[in-house]
Amino acid sequence: MHKVIAFYDDRVLAHEPNIEADFLPDRIDKRIRHLLAGLPVPWKYPEHPGRLKAIQQLLNKAPIEGLVIEGGQAATHEQLARVHTTSYLSDIFSLRGKNAWLDVDTTAVSPGSIDAAEVAAGTAIAAVEAVMEKRTKSAFALVRPPGHHAEPVRARGFCLFNNVAVAAAHARSALGCERVLIIDWDAHHGNGTQDIFWAEPDVMFFDIHRAAPFYPGSGHLEEVGAGLAEGTTVNVPLPAGAGDEAYLKAFHDILAPATEWFKPDIILVSAGFDPHWHDLALNVSYEGFGALTGFLQQLAEKHCDGRLVFVLEGGYNLESLANGTRAVLSVLAGQTIPVPDSCGVAEVEAAAHFHRSAFQSE
Repeated sequence: MHKVIAFYDDRVLAHEPNIEADFLPDRIDKRIRHLLAGLPVPWKYPEHPGRLKAIQQLLNKAPIEGLVIEGGQAATHEQLARVHTTSYLSDIFSLRGKNAWLDVDTTAVSPGSIDAAEVAAGTAIAAVEAVMEKRTKSAFALVRPPGHHAEPVRARGFCLFNNVAVAAAHARSALGCERVLIIDWDAHHGNGTQDIFWAEPDVMFFDIHRAAPFYPGSGHLEEVGAGLAEGTTVNVPLPAGAGDEAYLKAFHDILAPATEWFKPDIILVSAGFDPHWHDLALNVSYEGFGALTGFLQQLAEKHCDGRLVFVLEGGYNLESLANGTRAVLSVLAGQTIPVPDSCGVAEVEAAAHFHRSAFQSE
């Protein structure tokens, strides 16, 4: 059995909205271009193929022993329809081969986007299948476009299909998992995943994120699910600048007892790397991402025979996206779990050692 398999498929690079192209529909195109014209700097679509290329380049430059790379697959209509309405799927499929805006938040498609999104969702499924088939303890689906903002009837936040939700639904419908735990540590709240499983008692959704009004403005503490699923939605909104200590405390004090109560059969992680300070939202370090991964490994070992699957979400600074991803994969591959320092303390200690002799009497 492998320690970790990363799943990647070149077809996800075909999603490449270009605002220089002609877009449909005309009304929303005019609105968005008016908004973009008011920006102080030229705007380019932030969710671009370079994100995955940066990860590839770093993994080629600094290989991880024990990491195996496998290809992806396209999701079927049936798999997508477990979490998205048939009317939404019909609408989105009608845009195959076209440039179009899907939401005023600047979510868009290019001619290759629908194919790429099908592969992104299908590759998340492939990662879950590999873990359930015991070919690997853990897996990471390196995919785009991301998914956690996509709702049952709406594309949002650069997301077309909700990849992690599609994978979770597949685990339950086709792979014998009764209870699925989804953890979302992206800086932005996973509104789509929450919406999909809002009233589903056999899927627990734990989301730690920067608090509203930060996009998308949801994820308040009081949002806990409904009906028999009340309590299976767990939101931990954080202030700007929160980092390793806050994330790890939330995992220890909230996630661990919630998992003990829920008893999942598999753990899925919506892994965005915009909590790193380079994305200017929160303050998680590379060591912090590694430590969080180690915590989840231990949680999975305790509750579900180690079954743990990561699915890439956001992260738009290429350096922190690549290094954060590598930090996660390194821990999954068996490297030592890092212990994050309080930022700056080690440097202060080194400076104190450097200066100390100047203040000592001979």
